[in-house]
Amino acid sequence: MISHWPGLSLPERVWSVVRRWALAWWRILYLGAVVLVLVLSPSSYGRGTRRALARHLYLDTAPVLIGFTVLAALISLVLTRIVVVTALSYGLSRYALEMVIRVLVLELIPLTAALFVAMRCTIPNGTQLALLRQSGRFDHLRRLGADPVRVELLPRAVAGVFACITLAALSCVVALVLAYLGVYGFNLAGLPSYTRMFGQVFAPAVTLVFVIKTLLFSLAVALIPMAAGLHDTGERAQPDSELGGLARMFAVLLLIEVGSLVGNYY
Repeated sequence: MISHWPGLSLPERVWSVVRRWALAWWRILYLGAVVLVLVLSPSSYGRGTRRALARHLYLDTAPVLIGFTVLAALISLVLTRIVVVTALSYGLSRYALEMVIRVLVLELIPLTAALFVAMRCTIPNGTQLALLRQSGRFDHLRRLGADPVRVELLPRAVAGVFACITLAALSCVVALVLAYLGVYGFNLAGLPSYTRMFGQVFAPAVTLVFVIKTLLFSLAVALIPMAAGLHDTGERAQPDSELGGLARMFAVLLLIEVGSLVGNYY
């Protein structure tokens, strides 16, 4: 990255990289604050905005809902079977189901849903924003007296958050049901012990961390690609490029996951 400025001295190159890095993070934080204000503002939900919001909510969630749920179901069945068989071989069958729920529901599914929504919805939406900005769509909206962020970015960001939360919530329910069926089969004999174990796993503190983590995942995958698309200049050689936006998004997801692990197990 530093070699992109061959005419500068090493301290100047380092300073340029740090400045661009700080500017990129500041844009993400500023955009998040702007989107929060617009979401809470009643004036953001005019007729045109409501129509665009409904369209993006449907396009970003409905086409991928069944596919991701099936994928989560397959992962749940395979992981449950592996953990149960392994636990039986070591005489630890009483801990198998709890391990499945902790690994699958608390950790794996929210992260997988966030990555799935990012690859399927929010990263393409960020690219669309960059293309609209470069084609003069934003300038045209400003001449008409409209706010481009409110008209074009807000529906996409809200739809990304909604899609991530919806996929994670539905897939967690499916995983919990399949984990029970994988251990106890189609009978209600294990329901009392299952609900008791479920209550022990989802203690108030763990549930709070799970909810906050899912919300932060959804905000990260919705806002960071949008910020990259909103401020994209079309110069692919710059550090603040699409790859830079992806790197920042993955870094934020990793930090959120590490923070949730620390909150749950330390």
